[in-house]
This record gives sequence, structure tokens and C-alpha cells, in this order.
Amino acid sequence: MMDFAAARGPKLTLDESSVLDIGACIVDGNNLAPGRAIPDDGDPRIDHSLEGFLFTCGPDHIRHPEPMSDPFGGKRYPLHGSFSSHPAKILWTRFENGNAECRADIDIVTAERRTARLERHWRIDGATGEVSLSDRVVNTSIEAMPVFLMYHMNVGGKWFDDGVRLSGQMLENGGFPWTFGEELGGLFCVPATAKGEDWSEISLGPIAAIGGKSLRVRFGRDTLPFLQVWRNQRAPADVLGIEPVSHRWVSRAELEEAGEFNILQPGEARSFALNFAFV
Repeated sequence: MMDFAAARGPKLTLDESSVLDIGACIVDGNNLAPGRAIPDDGDPRIDHSLEGFLFTCGPDHIRHPEPMSDPFGGKRYPLHGSFSSHPAKILWTRFENGNAECRADIDIVTAERRTARLERHWRIDGATGEVSLSDRVVNTSIEAMPVFLMYHMNVGGKWFDDGVRLSGQMLENGGFPWTFGEELGGLFCVPATAKGEDWSEISLGPIAAIGGKSLRVRFGRDTLPFLQVWRNQRAPADVLGIEPVSHRWVSRAELEEAGEFNILQPGEARSFALNFAFV
């Protein structure tokens, strides 16, 4: 894990062994990542990643395992795709004028034995404390492939009280308490509407443990047109996930039938952007 922090903002650790995702996210001395308060999904790569504050799903698959088509009959796509556990090659890091930046490339081999490259750029603005992520997924294989992407931003539920709410234009009535759904959990996926704007925004808070701040997440809606939110308080899990995502919450076959795969030809790329701050 690499420490990554600026003059202001959260103190992060970046996981060089797994796509340079975020492990710890420390705000006002408290690590908001869920740690082991996560469900056991039976995939050690994902368990390792779920413990952290942000992990990346894709590029060949998102959400839960589904059967692969021929010639891979009998196999399943890995839980949330193949990104996790691919090591990052850090190209450079800079800590200048109170700001922090890190640029890395991650070479991926998908479940279908195709190759892709994730070009990842993290920034923290030392003046505002905002964390920005710019990702570019390149098809480095010799055949066309669909590209999916979902960011899981997981926060430990132990930090929440009854006053914490989800707020955003895309939510019913503009927001509701974080304890939506059934008593021990819930999941929904909605279009990430933001009229006339390129970015969608959702906030979670106020969180008393970090001085009443809220987590504000913004994401580029051109390639992340949906927002999924998930929570699980079924012991030992205690976690809430904010999940900007490229595709609807339906089966892979249904997406393909509806013509909703984002196909990249060899050499083509697709960009994704997300930022967050505690405000």
C-alpha cells in the first residue's frame, strides 16, 4: 500500500497490487473503509478489494458471476470482472505545492483471455481536498470487446447514525435516509440524471464521526450514466456502497440483446471520471 495525501483532504492508501484502488480513507483520524465488515462473496480477490474504500469492476464484466458463452462454456465471469488483483505499474508520483498526483498503467488479462490497459490518474487538490480519478480503458487485444465499468465506493456502516441521508437529483424526492430498503439491506440502480450537466452528484451525510461532513461524489455521466447504491447490515457485514456504473442492473445477456454493450475495437479507448470530497 502506498500512502497518498495532499495538504488538505483525506489520507488515502493506494493498492499497488490491485489496480491502484483505494484501501484506507482516513478523515479526521477515522478510517471510513469497511475493513472486514463485508459479506464473504467467495472470491478472495473481491474480498480483499471490498475491504477498501474504492474498488473498480470491469472491464469484461460487472456485478455477479454469469455463465460465459462458447468457447468458455461451463466457466463463469469472475465476480465483478477481472480488474482486481492486477498489479499497477506506477509511472510517476508528484507531491508539489500541496497537491498530490499519481499516474499508473495496469495491464489486464480478461476472463476471455483478451488484453486491455487501464491508464489511471489520481489527483488530490491541496487547496480544496477534492480527490479526482481519471481512467482510460484501452483495448490492447486483436479483437473487439465490450467494456463495462463500475466504481464501488464502500463506507463502513458503523460510522452512520439516524441523521445520515443520501441526497441527489436522481433519487426519489431528492433523497432519503441511508437505511433504505429492507431492514438489513437494499439495492437500487437508477439513471444518473443531471439536467443539462455533464456530471452527476450524490452526497452521503452528515457523518458525525468526521465533524458533520458529508461525502460528495461526482461522476461523468457520459460514460457512467447510472448510479447503483447498495447496503448490507447482515452481520458481520456493515457497509454502504455508492456505485457509479456504465450499465443498467440487468443480466449481461439482456444488455447484449438490447444493444447496450459498449464495444471497443482494437486500439480504441473509453474514458471514465469520478471525484469525491468531504464537505
